[in-house]
Amino acid sequence: MSAGYELARRGVKTLLIDAFDPPHTEGSHHGDTRLIRHAYSGDPAYIDLALRADVLWKEAEELTGTELLVRSGVLNLADSAVYSFAGRLAEAEKRKVRVEHLDAGEIRRRWPALNIPESFAAMYEPDAGYLYSERCIAACRQLALAHGAELLTNTPVENITAREGSVTVHTANRDYHGEVAILSAGAWFSALAPFVHLPIKAVRKVVGWFESAAAFEAGDFPGFTLGAEEGGYYGFPGIGGSGLKIGRHDRGREWTPGEPLAPFGSEAADEEDLRRVLEAYMPGAAGRLLKGSVCKYEHTPDEDFIIDRHPLHSNVLLAGGFSGHGFKFSSVVGEILADLTIRGATSHNIRPFSLSRFTPPDHPQAGLILEGM
Repeated sequence: MSAGYELARRGVKTLLIDAFDPPHTEGSHHGDTRLIRHAYSGDPAYIDLALRADVLWKEAEELTGTELLVRSGVLNLADSAVYSFAGRLAEAEKRKVRVEHLDAGEIRRRWPALNIPESFAAMYEPDAGYLYSERCIAACRQLALAHGAELLTNTPVENITAREGSVTVHTANRDYHGEVAILSAGAWFSALAPFVHLPIKAVRKVVGWFESAAAFEAGDFPGFTLGAEEGGYYGFPGIGGSGLKIGRHDRGREWTPGEPLAPFGSEAADEEDLRRVLEAYMPGAAGRLLKGSVCKYEHTPDEDFIIDRHPLHSNVLLAGGFSGHGFKFSSVVGEILADLTIRGATSHNIRPFSLSRFTPPDHPQAGLILEGM
């Protein structure tokens, strides 16, 4: 939707084809909210892209008159024996991102409802927060259509063929032709084989909303991440009585497109895993389960994105492998894909997201991956 909006507003004749009717529950964007953070780990390109994405989300908010981004702050908590914030703090300082480094005592002073051991530390980002994810999809859809894009919903793609200057998308009803195609199939990428093979593994993920004390409500409590011996988690304050929302970033059972996605609660661990962490560190938010949901992650081996050209067809762009942390970036990824479609290049640094990092240097396709990038 973001790429469609960016292309349409630049005057490109744009057709969006979706197997469902976005926003929907068959991908990775439902469940009300997604964190948006700026002080990122990994390649410094992430910080630059997160800051630009923030600007674009605020722009979409103004254009549609819909609240998309709430600056709740994000509290990144971690056991110092498991994770250090040193690298992120240093990169944040270089790029003028506001952050605060807090010890366990200061964490407890500011948020007394937290049960934080002395070994914990935190990096607090006061300008970070959360996006209303389904509203974001709807806003991009609204803007794309307003600028003349066409949208086909409930239209699964059965096959793709490409040659120089032309791409054909085959569906059950008819074929569609264009000069350039952008493939952003998320956890469904393996369904596009054999046209494209990407090192992406789709996994089932669960999130739960738990009855929580007033101290965990929006306005008093921020979005959060938590890294401890139990694993890596993330979550959101209660919003209008919804209860605190929490999910686990690591682990997850592999899922293949076409397979049924087991609903929340079909495995005892769905609730138990989340509740165990709440009882340990946020006991006031470990009330009864109000709601549970499942979605899909699409992991690359290194959890970095793939934004590149098809190794054999330079007029086919690939955007995937967002590994559970890509939603916040989708506004700027749409801008990048429009740049590549129209100009063949982008001013944003996307070298860390090249598909060639998975291709041996002596592979016959290694030199093709970065063409035009």
